[in-house]
Amino acid sequence: MSEFASSVQPSIAARLDRLPPTQYFRRFVTLVSMGGWFEFYDLFLAGYIGAAMLSAKLFTLADLTLFVSLGFAGMFVGTIGFGLISDLWGRKTVFTFSLIFYSVFVALMALSPSVGWILLFRTLSGIGIGAQLVVIDTYITEVVPHDSRGRYIAFSQVITYTAVPAVAFFAYELVPTHVLLAGWRWVTLIGALGALVVWGIRLRLPESPRWYAIHGRQAEADRVMSQIEKSVADETRAPLSPPLASLPEIPSPNPFREIWTSQYRGRTVMLMVFQFFQTIGFYGFAAWVPTLLLKEGFTLLHSLFYTFLIALINPVGPWFAMLIIERVQRKWLIVIESVAIGVLGLIFAHVRTPALIVAVGIAITLFNNAFSATFHAYQSELFPTRARSTGIGFTYSWSRFSAMLTAFLIALMLKNFGVNGVFVTIGLAMAIVAITIGFFGPRTNNAQLESISQ
Repeated sequence: MSEFASSVQPSIAARLDRLPPTQYFRRFVTLVSMGGWFEFYDLFLAGYIGAAMLSAKLFTLADLTLFVSLGFAGMFVGTIGFGLISDLWGRKTVFTFSLIFYSVFVALMALSPSVGWILLFRTLSGIGIGAQLVVIDTYITEVVPHDSRGRYIAFSQVITYTAVPAVAFFAYELVPTHVLLAGWRWVTLIGALGALVVWGIRLRLPESPRWYAIHGRQAEADRVMSQIEKSVADETRAPLSPPLASLPEIPSPNPFREIWTSQYRGRTVMLMVFQFFQTIGFYGFAAWVPTLLLKEGFTLLHSLFYTFLIALINPVGPWFAMLIIERVQRKWLIVIESVAIGVLGLIFAHVRTPALIVAVGIAITLFNNAFSATFHAYQSELFPTRARSTGIGFTYSWSRFSAMLTAFLIALMLKNFGVNGVFVTIGLAMAIVAITIGFFGPRTNNAQLESISQ
């Protein structure tokens, strides 16, 4: 039993932030991140099976554009809606419900008989999966110690990005086949069935003790906190350090109104601009690369194979971010990574040999995914616990809104200006990202959440 088990003083935040990084937190992050694995599986699924649908004449380019766009439209709704619900009802509740919601509708999409039904269920499955990364960032940030939360978010991204080579491999192996169902349908069903398994595993997760505390549920907050302290103490076999001093937080009856107060309005607007433009750069390459290669004259099989080789490197980017994310200010890491993505994209547009295509594609992927890990850690630090999920969800929803438009924008640029036009657009978007964070982003490294949000 913890030395603080009988009292909620010191605060939950003070008790959490004094804990050392241990295997307990590594296990916690691993379990939480499994939901994010299926969001990434779903995000990149569109690019892989979309190219197959084009090749099989099931989709026209307009249909593929709608398929990608409607998936993000669903995520836009889910990100805002479930983000707000998470602040009101709890992190764990949203985790489990949204994952079941996704599994049902993605399975229906896989079995749909026509383009119209595919597009409908793609939209609905997007609503369910759209909550995952928002709640994951919130959940991890609130539970792990303050001096290692960036590293744990990056570790979470290492796990989620293993979904990309997985979906690439399944697409490469299954898309050309037809066993009872078309290969792309099997690739889609894998996501639905796996999500149900993860739902069962995640029932073992505790609620965020910070969320309990901010909602006045002190007995439950203390119970969960005492369990965490006991697990850490048993693992380290040493007395816990004294709690750190911590600023108090007060609950908010209206989390959405909270993010528009004078205290947080600037951060909200900054992240809206950031999220809108970073999506053009990130998904403009990641979600469309198989189609871009098809347009450059490669066969579907070669396109999927080169994309699979590039996809293998996906987990390495966040792993690299783990090594430096606590050593370099996160805002400056975002600036460096976004500039690198823009420059490498322009180079990719001019390479033609398979070896160079794979090499430059790998470089873009490394920076893209290090960038993703960095900004997911960064955005989750900028709002208070009482409105954290709402703030992340609303501003992150602008990336989903942008992704809807990006699908049409990339298709338009590809049709009229070719691959080179696509990457000029990406370069301009990432330049805006660098300027926005460089000039307006606050510093956050190694600071307690309560002090950042004051």
